[in-house]
Amino acid sequence: MSGPVVLPREPKPPLRERAAAHVAIGAARLIARLPPRHLRALLGALRTGAVPATYDQALAARTAVTGTSAHCAGPYCVPRSVATALLCRLRGTWPTWCTGVRTGPFAAHAWVEAEGRPVGEPAGSGCFSTLLSVPPRERER
Repeated sequence: MSGPVVLPREPKPPLRERAAAHVAIGAARLIARLPPRHLRALLGALRTGAVPATYDQALAARTAVTGTSAHCAGPYCVPRSVATALLCRLRGTWPTWCTGVRTGPFAAHAWVEAEGRPVGEPAGSGCFSTLLSVPPRERER
């Protein structure tokens, strides 16, 4: 069995982007400790008013998060995925936040999706079955 996946560290983003990333990362490290039910409810409330993120917007947020935080670039997928979603939200968008499992070998994982596909995930990570997700809220007409 192989060890946890450590992502390549992205180059540090510009200072202006790093400041917003630090806010999202700090909040994510606290939010990631919540029980799943509370985590889902809080993220559901935070997505209010945001438009769906495009793949490129979500990837830019994820890159800023992993370039700013060695913790999020490491094997800590819940803080990384929550920070990515929060940074998108600070920019007025919301990706789909997901968490799920796979069998053979068993593993749990958290990630974000945009435009129907996982954002910035290594090849082969699409084999997780989603257990919880917080998609963008549908616009009321």
